[in-house]
Amino acid sequence: MANPVIHFFGILFLLQTISAQTIAPAPAGPTNITKVLEKAGQFTTFIKLLKATQVADRINSQLNNSNQGLTIFAPTDNAFATLKSGTLNSISTQDQLQLVQFHILPTLYTMSQFQTASNPLHTQAGSSDDGQYPLNVTTSGNQVNVTTGVVDTTVSNTIYSDNQLAVYQVDQVLLPLALFGAPPTAAPAEAPAPSKPEKNVRAASDAPSGSSDSSTDASNAVAVNGYTVKGALVVAVITAIMMSVSWL
Repeated sequence: MANPVIHFFGILFLLQTISAQTIAPAPAGPTNITKVLEKAGQFTTFIKLLKATQVADRINSQLNNSNQGLTIFAPTDNAFATLKSGTLNSISTQDQLQLVQFHILPTLYTMSQFQTASNPLHTQAGSSDDGQYPLNVTTSGNQVNVTTGVVDTTVSNTIYSDNQLAVYQVDQVLLPLALFGAPPTAAPAEAPAPSKPEKNVRAASDAPSGSSDSSTDASNAVAVNGYTVKGALVVAVITAIMMSVSWL
């Protein structure tokens, strides 16, 4: 027969194990950029853009299915409010996607790593080598300045940071040159070619005496020749009539 003391402690250990398993906290769920921003507050517009362009789903999938890090600059609702009215509605769905991706770096940057970052930074909107999506950072002490060629702002707060994701608050929307830059200056219009002066053509009767105008001389020559030919013909006809009369 089993020792009742041992049996008692065995049952007690089993109960403690079951109890511990029951009250143990559930493991933390996968990283979700939307929840990170919702918890921080004041990022409603940026969250809407992340969802509308489906960038939020791509970020969550990348964070939970790969080891590649990301850095996100999150503009506040006040930052969007300072934009000119209708700015977001004035660009296409594809341009809105590019705008959101311009706020995302496909590399994890801590605040200290910005001090040694090589400009321009590469964003998910596209290569900055062609000058369309340049994003540059400079540091002054602990302050990180961000410039796009259209706006200048600073990183005002760290919203979230772990070994794979860093989310930083910026107080202006990062507007890329490709979408919001000033249009190229139009080349100056070519001056019209000088018009040729019209030739002053005058009738023979208007030409002054002794004029050397070739057109006048030519018309006079034609007139004289015409009279000469007609006169010769008349003389020939008269001569023929007189000869025929004398012959008779």
